[in-house]
Amino acid sequence: MSGRELRIGLTGLMASGKGEVVRILKKYGFQYISLSDIVRGEAAKINSTISRSQMQDLGNRLRQEGGAGILGKKVREFIDAAEPSRWVIDGIRNPAEVQELKKMAGFLLIGIETEVAIVLARLKARGRATDAVSEAEMRTSLEREWGNGEPADGQQVGRCLALADFTLPNNGTLAELKSGLNTVLKKIGAGNE
Repeated sequence: MSGRELRIGLTGLMASGKGEVVRILKKYGFQYISLSDIVRGEAAKINSTISRSQMQDLGNRLRQEGGAGILGKKVREFIDAAEPSRWVIDGIRNPAEVQELKKMAGFLLIGIETEVAIVLARLKARGRATDAVSEAEMRTSLEREWGNGEPADGQQVGRCLALADFTLPNNGTLAELKSGLNTVLKKIGAGNE
């Protein structure tokens, strides 16, 4: 891959495949950071076991207190102070976070789009403690993450997807996802490995 600065942001619903894209990019030499890491750090100060809904509330509270782009700003400041020039940034859920991250050289946003039925099946299959809820609760979390009923400084994945430089559908196999990602990397002159 090219040695130029490249910061790839990822947005999409939970279980849309962002984690798989992260794993692929890490194999290509990208460093990883997530905006959710900041929220998890704050959550750990409160309680070691926290539900998805409580995580969403905490992320929203951080945005309300520090501005809608605060999580993006903290990640941007961390990356700007770091040595590596290629980063993959996960957990982007608000357009103001996108705007903060766009202040970095070489930033591009990839939106991962996956059908809700597939997301629900993945949530049920992956077995995380935060996913051990009813389908109705999962749907509520997905609606909330999309931005339905959320304040402007809350979760707005739907609006973030609309800002994506590239959209990567992920309704098929892992091989198809990797092929689609490699196509995007070629388009931006990053090649693939």
